[in-house]
Amino acid sequence: MTAPATLRAVSRADVEALLDYPSLIDRLEAAFSADVTAPLRHRHDLPGSDGGGLMLIKPAWRQGGPVAVKIVNVFPDNAQQGLSAVQGTVVLFDGDTGVPCAVIDGQALTNRRTAAASALAARFLAVPGASVHLVVGTGQLAPELVRAHAAIRPIERHLVWGRSPEKAAALAELLRREGLAAEVAADISAAASEADIISCATLSTAPLVLGDWLKPGAHLDLVGGYRPDMRETDDAAIRLCRIYVDTREGALAEAGDLTQPMEAGLLTADGIAGDLAQLCAGSVAGRRSDTERTLFKSVGTAVEDLAAAELVWDRMAK
Repeated sequence: MTAPATLRAVSRADVEALLDYPSLIDRLEAAFSADVTAPLRHRHDLPGSDGGGLMLIKPAWRQGGPVAVKIVNVFPDNAQQGLSAVQGTVVLFDGDTGVPCAVIDGQALTNRRTAAASALAARFLAVPGASVHLVVGTGQLAPELVRAHAAIRPIERHLVWGRSPEKAAALAELLRREGLAAEVAADISAAASEADIISCATLSTAPLVLGDWLKPGAHLDLVGGYRPDMRETDDAAIRLCRIYVDTREGALAEAGDLTQPMEAGLLTADGIAGDLAQLCAGSVAGRRSDTERTLFKSVGTAVEDLAAAELVWDRMAK
């Protein structure tokens, strides 16, 4: 890439216009197959924040390419002020000179690349004809997960469950206006038992989707929990499912859905079947049968931020 004469500012609207899901999912698959350096993110607790705020700093680069650094602040209580829990920005630098090239809306980019990573994992782990998708949660990531999965597979029904029936109804209506067949799931257990893909995007500290609800062939996609004290599913799901992660280093250090069962002796590091890099490279098998239950746990990686930021830059340059 060539550094511009002036720093480019990329808005949320720009990100959403430039990052269509089929292209982004393909770009992520290529990035996970490439030699990208992405050190484990720096984490810093922020004093004086009642909701347990924290700052995450996530760099990534590859030989001969640009450098991306994402700075994210997470404030779980932001919803009380009508704000997203995740706030941040991505800075893209020229890899040859270190000159900053673009400042990109971090919230929009994070939502897009997170949903795309889940859809990419499901490419390897969901049953090929998956047609019923349940999304658990009604935050800003929830509609992106629906859009990402719908963009690359024949989803016929999108079920929406949230603790607030009003928010679930509003999300379902939003998706219907976009032409997606969305409906509110009043009973989470009934919805989970018929879903081919279940995406959880919450900040829950107690399991919401139980393993006993998963039908043969179900794929469970855990996106929300990013701390060891958070859980979106229970130990029964850990025992039932073949487990995959976005990165071992991140998931095994930070994901309560995995660290808690490991502390209880129910799971070992060897019990993780593979990560996204291995799936994309074909060095581990994905789904092995139509009845196997699979689980994908993501905590996010700067590999995804770099890939998404590069795609934004490539399309801006055209």
